[in-house]
Amino acid sequence: MKLEEFQAKRLFRDYGIPAPDGVMVTTAEEARSAAEKIGCPVVIKAQVQAGGRGKAGGVRLAGTPPEAYMASESILGMDIKGFKVERLLVDPAVSISAEYYVGITIDRRKKQPVMMVSASGGMDIEKVAAETPELIFFQEINPERGLRSFESKQLAFKLFPDKKKAMAAASIMEKLWKCFHDIDASLAEINPLAELKDGSIIALDAKIVLDDNAMFKHPVMEELRLPTPSEIKELDAKNHGLSYVQLEGEIGCMVNGAGLAMATMDIIKHLGGTPANFLDIGGSSSPEKVIHAMELLVSDCNVKTIFINVFGGITRCDDVANGLVAALSEIKTDLPLVVRLTGTNEEEGIKILSDFGITAMKDMTKGAREAIRLAKEGGGS
Repeated sequence: MKLEEFQAKRLFRDYGIPAPDGVMVTTAEEARSAAEKIGCPVVIKAQVQAGGRGKAGGVRLAGTPPEAYMASESILGMDIKGFKVERLLVDPAVSISAEYYVGITIDRRKKQPVMMVSASGGMDIEKVAAETPELIFFQEINPERGLRSFESKQLAFKLFPDKKKAMAAASIMEKLWKCFHDIDASLAEINPLAELKDGSIIALDAKIVLDDNAMFKHPVMEELRLPTPSEIKELDAKNHGLSYVQLEGEIGCMVNGAGLAMATMDIIKHLGGTPANFLDIGGSSSPEKVIHAMELLVSDCNVKTIFINVFGGITRCDDVANGLVAALSEIKTDLPLVVRLTGTNEEEGIKILSDFGITAMKDMTKGAREAIRLAKEGGGS
């Protein structure tokens, strides 16, 4: 679960991290009022769960309340990397002397958190890592001990030779770790961590991603969820007993079992196709679940063909086939359909589908190739 900037900054301030105390608004008139309340100049910032807002024109400086109104009118409704701007943050403008980067994420290889800092703040950390990796400094964090004082100071002095500024930065790093740890985040990022002309150090931007698997421990955090359209679909799928993650490909996948679902996406990618989703219907052959799974797939405008890949273990293939027939009888779609069915009672399942007019195959690779072929034909290539 991703928080928007205004939510993340609110959390930062709760943990004692200095950050501008702006106002979240949803209309240009509210932005004008906020600018009058805060005092100009102000910065108008689009609130979307994507980076690159400034480059897209979603961050603007306003010197007067009328300018704040005009800037907000132009930003609201803007599309930034597929996200429609519906909320804005009106922040007081500050005089920046230098920008830095501080963030904490999970190192999957070492299976523990890591803090990253860099003097190249205000730009994509991925670009810094690719072009000038020597400018990024790392500190692994033992989750049982946490970020120790001497570790934060070592990092801070790599950014700030001045002792007073380094101590302020070290304090922010320790508070960022506490925030990250307390809320079970998978990412907590300040970019930029700004040094102002008066020498103070503050978090000018804030990004937090929470671990969905730990949300049951944080009901208050769940109340902050502002789901994107794709997340709404994922949450709806979860409520129907499905595991669904939307991707950007052309082949809609419906599979029973998480491992087989991953293997299905892998083989599609390996053969030159692009999976449109991860969709695990689980071990159940319930027609209701299959119907909802089909609804998810056909609702994705990028999907050009559907690949149903079922291995019948404990779940019988004839039960799955009956579920598919029930689903396809209810949902009308012109999308090409490829079915691979093998395992327990596969012959019975194949016959049920054949009687319905669907030819099922037993080989997963052949099924993936056919789905890719049909997708390319649908795309005119």
